Amino acid sequence: MIELSLAQKIIVWSLPLLFAITLHEVAHGWLASFCGDQTARRQGRLSLNPLKHIDLVGTLIVPLLCLTLTGFVFGWAKPVPVDPRNFRHPRRDMALVAVGGPLSNFLMALIWAGFAKLGTYFLVPQSQWLGIPLLNMGLAGIEINLFLCVLNLLPFPPLDGSKLLYSLLPPRMVYRLRPIEPYGFIILMFLWVTGVLSYILAPAFMLIRGVMALFGLGGF
Repeated sequence: MIELSLAQKIIVWSLPLLFAITLHEVAHGWLASFCGDQTARRQGRLSLNPLKHIDLVGTLIVPLLCLTLTGFVFGWAKPVPVDPRNFRHPRRDMALVAVGGPLSNFLMALIWAGFAKLGTYFLVPQSQWLGIPLLNMGLAGIEINLFLCVLNLLPFPPLDGSKLLYSLLPPRMVYRLRPIEPYGFIILMFLWVTGVLSYILAPAFMLIRGVMALFGLGGF
């Protein structure tokens, strides 16, 4: 990625982040609706309009602070409401809904890889005005979406991976894990601030990036 100023980074990273967190939540809502729960639909949360999903802290304040202090963007949207009592097959359907968010991020990473690849074709003097933004925004989209995909698959509350784990474990074990949930976000932030989270995520993140690069995706 070409070195950018802070203002340029905000411009380049804003659109991929907005799409990443919006479609992540919408994917949960779509799958919940497919499985019989219409809670998100009734509350207007199946919309692709980002304004329906923006969280003041997670979508605006935290990403801006992260970009300013670390050069990377991290954030979240308002969670889509899901009521498992409406599912036809609660355990199976909860697993499907949980995996929908990370899967949407992986698919978006592939789409942004296409934009980055397209940008490389315009990195000639007469069309750099188009090639450089496409390349940088595409690479930003890959980074954000792969990060969210891998992060949310961790079997740790409040991440999607914990819901996937709960749907696979016996009810007795789930009951024993429930008391951790109120402290999950605090522990997650601690792991992130101390850098431990990066060590946990790096192997899967680099593996996926390596496979994408092997197929010529992403302009790596």
